[in-house]
Amino acid sequence: MSKHLFALFGNPVSHSKSPLMHNLAFKGLKIDGCYNRYLLEEGEKLREKFFALGLKGINITVPHKEHAYQACDILDPFAQKVGAVNTIVEREGKLYGYNTDAPGFLKAINEFKGAKKVLFLGAGGTAQSTSMILKEAGYEVTILNRSAGRLERYREEGFETYTFENFQPQHFDLVINMTSAGLEDDSLPCPKEILDQVIPSAKACIDVIYGKETPFLKLAKSHNKPTKDGADMLLYQGIIAFEHFTGHTYSFEEILPHMRRAFLL
Repeated sequence: MSKHLFALFGNPVSHSKSPLMHNLAFKGLKIDGCYNRYLLEEGEKLREKFFALGLKGINITVPHKEHAYQACDILDPFAQKVGAVNTIVEREGKLYGYNTDAPGFLKAINEFKGAKKVLFLGAGGTAQSTSMILKEAGYEVTILNRSAGRLERYREEGFETYTFENFQPQHFDLVINMTSAGLEDDSLPCPKEILDQVIPSAKACIDVIYGKETPFLKLAKSHNKPTKDGADMLLYQGIIAFEHFTGHTYSFEEILPHMRRAFLL
């Protein structure tokens, strides 16, 4: 049997730990697989590139999660509900789409006991899936985004939404950056005056970006708030994706120690 090839599609992708995580799991579990990264600039070409590269599965990161949704032949019920896909597996020429971001994120924030009111900064693909799973788990989620257009679907689903212009400050237990702001620059996910209003009363601040202290997390620390980056979310969603890649042959607990090594090397 030929080696199965997997990849990460996104823009940017050079920073990602996903190849190391998955390749450590392939090696540790003695699976003949290889995982690479691919800089995809045009999301509408995702399906074409998938087959051209002869891949068995991919993960999708910003900004292509909605394009990934469109590229699939068959969608997992949760992915269908949230309209965003970050994991695709090929079976008999058809692309099956899943969302592992949301369950990975839910597992990652479980440590913040008693947190119920959550403010999301950003309304992109990651926010779509995580807002839905948090709502189903009993959290109250408010979405703050630069423009009103992306907020429409959240309003239709019953979420409280604001733009930077009409935001009403209130208490939130968790303030979470769901954007790529700070990944490759020093920008904040929203105006500092808004953050200075919501961070002081928060229990903690979380950023989905990992591997660096973003300006958002630095600001949170200046307010003496506990912070958490996206490393656990990445790890947990990666394990769940790996379960899909390998046809659920291995359990979460079996995959975990191998993938965790990527954060220790």
